[in-house]
Amino acid sequence: HLECSAMAHKYLGEAFDIHGGGLDLIFPHHENEIAQAKAFGDEFSRYWVHNAWVTMSGEKMSKSLGNSVLVSEMVKRWRPIVLRYYLGTPHYRSMIEYSEEALREAESAFARIEGFAQRVVEKTGSAVAPAGEVPPAFAEAMDDDLGVPQALAIIHTTVRQGNSALAADDKDGAVARLAEVRAMLGVLGLDPFAPHWAGDAVRGDDLHGAVDTLVRLVLEQREAARGRKDWATADAIRDQLQQSGLVIEDSPDGPRWSLGPA
Repeated sequence: HLECSAMAHKYLGEAFDIHGGGLDLIFPHHENEIAQAKAFGDEFSRYWVHNAWVTMSGEKMSKSLGNSVLVSEMVKRWRPIVLRYYLGTPHYRSMIEYSEEALREAESAFARIEGFAQRVVEKTGSAVAPAGEVPPAFAEAMDDDLGVPQALAIIHTTVRQGNSALAADDKDGAVARLAEVRAMLGVLGLDPFAPHWAGDAVRGDDLHGAVDTLVRLVLEQREAARGRKDWATADAIRDQLQQSGLVIEDSPDGPRWSLGPA
């Protein structure tokens, strides 16, 4: 335990703001660090942030148990920004159970945020800068013991408001909501337009493009069925797409698709 107290003193000084670590390190490791630092005369850490574990089948994920899933392997299957979103969905003091289903839900949820952002950019023809300040409700959530789950709920509420503005052809309202969304995502390191996600966004765009091509082929079949007044086939195609998690909207410019709610 002594090496941690010694390193903190050497590199961070007599006092520093935040000390992190897993819940399993509170006793005896962190309590011993405090005892040693205080005995030496240091103020030590002002705030403690103890995170819960990522678990698999109810057990802590760790190298010693042989149940670790390496990040280098995960990013071959999942976009890094989606992994970050997934890990941020629970509160940091809550356990997070690893599962393929949970990651798919996170992927769908984040795709709804990205889809809104892309539609606004398409509508305006230009990028939308982040707002200068985050909405007060978001700041309040983050100030309450880093309440990221509530903060994400506020982001999704803002996205829904932005989608409603798009549906009402309220361009200014949609742009304002995207500016707020970008500001909030920036705090969480999840802004898809940020330069460091550029490579990740390319992979996401490629996937979106492939899906878009396939969906549009199906929608063309639906439009052909509607053209020949074969309403049963047209409705069946729409229902099958909706069962796949897609929402189909008929607009003056033709049908559009988006991911539906999880």
